[in-house]
Amino acid sequence: MAATQTTPTTASLDEDPFAPQVLENPLPFQARLRDAGAVVHLRRHDVHALARYEHVHTALTDWQAFQSAAGVGLANFRHEKPWRPPSLLLEADPPLHDAPRTVLGAILGPRAIRRLREAWAQEARQLVDRVVDRGTEFDAVTELAQAFPLRVFPDAVGLTAEGRHHLLPYGDHAFNAFGPPNALVARGAPRVAQLSAWIDSRCARERLAPGGFGAAIWAAADRGDITEDQAPLIVRSLLTAGVDTTVHALGAVLYAFATHPDQWRRLREDHRLARVAFDEAVRWESPVQTFFRTAVGDVEIAGTTIPDGGKILMFLGAANRDPRRWDDPHTFDIERDPSAHVGFGMGIHQCVGQHIARLEAECLLVALAERVERIDFAGTPRRHLNNTLRGWSSLPMRVRPA
Repeated sequence: MAATQTTPTTASLDEDPFAPQVLENPLPFQARLRDAGAVVHLRRHDVHALARYEHVHTALTDWQAFQSAAGVGLANFRHEKPWRPPSLLLEADPPLHDAPRTVLGAILGPRAIRRLREAWAQEARQLVDRVVDRGTEFDAVTELAQAFPLRVFPDAVGLTAEGRHHLLPYGDHAFNAFGPPNALVARGAPRVAQLSAWIDSRCARERLAPGGFGAAIWAAADRGDITEDQAPLIVRSLLTAGVDTTVHALGAVLYAFATHPDQWRRLREDHRLARVAFDEAVRWESPVQTFFRTAVGDVEIAGTTIPDGGKILMFLGAANRDPRRWDDPHTFDIERDPSAHVGFGMGIHQCVGQHIARLEAECLLVALAERVERIDFAGTPRRHLNNTLRGWSSLPMRVRPA
């Protein structure tokens, strides 16, 4: 990596944002980052950190100065070989990024996925009925937040049922790998080859059912909108980023309602608030906490010059709780307008699957609101640690049926 030099006015911290205690509860560290300055040099990893909303938003939207193609993790693809072929969406910039983004944007756009609403709503009602009818206490992570996306999303892509349990550990390792090579990365390393082989095999044209997202991507290759070499990589991007992120986002909104019973009552009164509630939970908990960019040329941010090739760590979670941007940012409030949050990114690299996630959340939350009067904890929630994602491994819940 190119040597990083800071100006004398740049704040500097020696803390590790990927340390277990920070991943367990990043909020105090993020507050220190925001208070330290607009740009903070993190000496442990020799990167510049952005934690205030204004500057995170700028870095996300200015793709010319803040490059994604050199990797959105700590590794710098200008000097290091990535562990897998880079994503054509997340780890590419124009012009290579344009055609895949256009194709997938059309396939996953609000109008295109409208056809899924009725079937997914029915799936959600059936799932909630099964869970609640079995008993009033259950783990909301495994029974709801994981179970629903693992059913409806792979079906929509066109995957067969066999092997779907590989999706979560593969995605978990992919997001861990954006951070430093710490114990979390080492934990997933022994299974990487097996998981990658399974994922790659499911991206082939002949393994995808007709009528799904995967078949539509291959149809775009047949039309010449993308190349045949690009098609499986775009399907892989769907399978990598389309499950874990939604699982953790659903866990976030369920946790939010369990800790804010007044907000749950408000949702039960007006189911139309389900989508706003989901976006507010994404702002409040930020399932995707961080992403990196790389400076293209010497980039100046608020008086600090980051040299060409320097890595920039954007704290999306910190930006989404920045009091400079949000009133009462630490409060979960489904009556606020959270639409400017950066939990799905911003600019040309904004999450292309966000409409899918919102539809999944709306269906599940409405089904729950129809059946459940109150949500409480039946035990102590446990965090799931990941270098990039913030989520729960367990949410023991007790519900009072309506």
